[in-house]
Amino acid sequence: MPRELAQSARQDRATLRVGIGGPVGSGKTTLIAGLCSALHAELSLAVVLNDPDMRADTDSLLRKGCLEPDRIAVVQTGCAPQAAIRDDVRANADAAEALEAALTPDLLLIESGGTDLGATFSRGLIDRAVFVLDVAAGDHTPRKAGPGVTNADLLVVNKTDLAESVHADLDVMRRDAAGRRGDAPTVFVSLAEHPGAPAICDWIRKLLAERRLTAAAAAAAGRTTGPGGEAGDP
Repeated sequence: MPRELAQSARQDRATLRVGIGGPVGSGKTTLIAGLCSALHAELSLAVVLNDPDMRADTDSLLRKGCLEPDRIAVVQTGCAPQAAIRDDVRANADAAEALEAALTPDLLLIESGGTDLGATFSRGLIDRAVFVLDVAAGDHTPRKAGPGVTNADLLVVNKTDLAESVHADLDVMRRDAAGRRGDAPTVFVSLAEHPGAPAICDWIRKLLAERRLTAAAAAAAGRTTGPGGEAGDP
């Protein structure tokens, strides 16, 4: 399978990084705003935005009161969005590391600029990838696949409330997504109707819980085994 989970996830990093990609208008910024609104009471959060327009998405998040300004970093890539998240990730990595050094967030969301179905995140930049599709783009989109759809750890199909209006068959989309992604999860949502994205929040909570268990097990192993492999203090 194309997803590179075990090898790529940086379990030694305190912050969980989740990349959010998808075509223009699919709902990436709306999803980030919903996640931040729903999770800010329980988690420390930060966001890196990629956008040629330095202010549009930032202003959107600030208007919603999701985050304080110092928790949002904006990367003006000046190139194809795919290049900034996959090929030359230095600007995004620098922005992420600066936020982590200043705030030590539990969760850092990195939003790609609007991309096509071939866009993927470098696994050196993020731990998990979310790809957002728009029902209004047509029910054939999951069938077209592309690395963005097949490689994502979570596929989000947004705007289900528009399915009837645009003559999109959600059952066809479910079938095609499963055919392209196997057992990897796909969530169908209407962020207009459920802006808090509860299913996606639960997915993130599960990732964080697993990460904390792994960290606790590693710490326990370190207490019982010395640096040379000898038994340490109980």
